[in-house]
Amino acid sequence: MKLRNWLRMRLFTPTNLEIVRDYGLIFVGTAVMVIAMHFFFIPSQLAVGGLSGSAQIINKFTGWPIGTMVFIFNIPLFAMGWRYLGGKRFLARTIFSATVYSVLLDGLSIVFPTDGITHDLLLNALYGGILGGIGGGLVLRVRATSGGTDILARYLDKKFGIPISQGYLYTDGLVVFVAALAFSWEHALYAIIGLYVWSVVAEVAMTGLNVDRVATIITDQPEKVAQQIIYQLERGVTSWQGKGMYTGRPRQMLLCATSRGEISVLKALVHEIDPKAFVIISQAHEVLGEGFRTLTQDE
Repeated sequence: MKLRNWLRMRLFTPTNLEIVRDYGLIFVGTAVMVIAMHFFFIPSQLAVGGLSGSAQIINKFTGWPIGTMVFIFNIPLFAMGWRYLGGKRFLARTIFSATVYSVLLDGLSIVFPTDGITHDLLLNALYGGILGGIGGGLVLRVRATSGGTDILARYLDKKFGIPISQGYLYTDGLVVFVAALAFSWEHALYAIIGLYVWSVVAEVAMTGLNVDRVATIITDQPEKVAQQIIYQLERGVTSWQGKGMYTGRPRQMLLCATSRGEISVLKALVHEIDPKAFVIISQAHEVLGEGFRTLTQDE
């Protein structure tokens, strides 16, 4: 009994459970990407960029297994991930995802060879993009990648603030162009559709569907407005001193982050207190902290 309790305390700690959950999501996300490739992109010769697209092009002329080539191509990119995106934890998760991806892709082609579910290029691009984006987003959500241009896209997002969707388009464009020469321009055009759908769905799957709002309020009654926001919306408010350059008058400015559903209430209460207030409302890509998602270090 004592040994069982000791093992339970050692093995089922919050940290270990989090690791199991994260690796489980990585496996599921990677498997979904493999399904997208095996049943939609590869049979229809849609090279949606990245190392998989490069491997598809080489496979057309050599017949070499796509999964194996993807893993070999990933090796130099692992070094980039180690250097810029978080060290040992990131590298371990990325190697795990890349290994699962290569093994499942080659294994599925041997055990369950297929010419695809449909020969319609548009359907292959759409459904392959949706499935691939869901899988890729799940992997990115737990601070990992499946290797390849995922590493480059995440690097651009981390270092330069370029959204994941744009990062995919930049890094995969050259591969799609070469694929047009290898397969056809028609296939390349449909591959671009698949790539775009993949990138958008990946970003949604990673960050969620909620798009928060940030309100900047310039008012002559900052105390009353702030108190009402705190009391009615239960949201924090930050103030700082500004100056109207036209009038030369000092103005108090308020900053408040809210959910999309609360923004109409915020506008109504500001109007009720100060109809002449100047309000700027913008979308927030991500809001972290109390009242929103927990702030965690990106490792």
